Amino acid sequence: MPFPPPPRTLTGPRRRSLLASAAGAALLVGCSTDGDDSENTAGSPSAAERARARAASDSENLLQHYDAVLAAHPTLAERLEPLRAEVVRHATAFGGSASKPSSTATASPSASVSASAVPATASDALAGLAAAERSLADRRAKALLDVPGELARLLASVAAAGAGHAYLLTEDAK
Repeated sequence: MPFPPPPRTLTGPRRRSLLASAAGAALLVGCSTDGDDSENTAGSPSAAERARARAASDSENLLQHYDAVLAAHPTLAERLEPLRAEVVRHATAFGGSASKPSSTATASPSASVSASAVPATASDALAGLAAAERSLADRRAKALLDVPGELARLLASVAAAGAGHAYLLTEDAK
């Protein structure tokens, strides 16, 4: 003799009702404003604008580091000018006012990297530039989590380029 099926007296909401409620809640959350680029309150810059300005400033500081190394070691010009030109492009991509690439590198270094702070040997100067590139690439990679889409893609691209620069700067040191 077969057993009778259990009684269908369900208490509480049905599975379809729960799924519909969860989907509706997800839609409501997706439609809310999360303040990516429109976070301007009382004229304060958004997180994306601050990140872009910080990235431009970082690129300009790195450019000054290149200029200081080139001023102290003009024999490195052939090797460093293409990398310096890329740093100029990065600074302008972030909205900075970097100088145009120059073959003479006569720009005056800033207080952050002066010619006296550049190591005496060319290999040490290259190692210092590589460390600066690597550190900046790491900071930019971490900043990706806090910025919206297009700026995140730009930061990722520039961080990858910086890592490539660090490799190229240390390539002969091995």
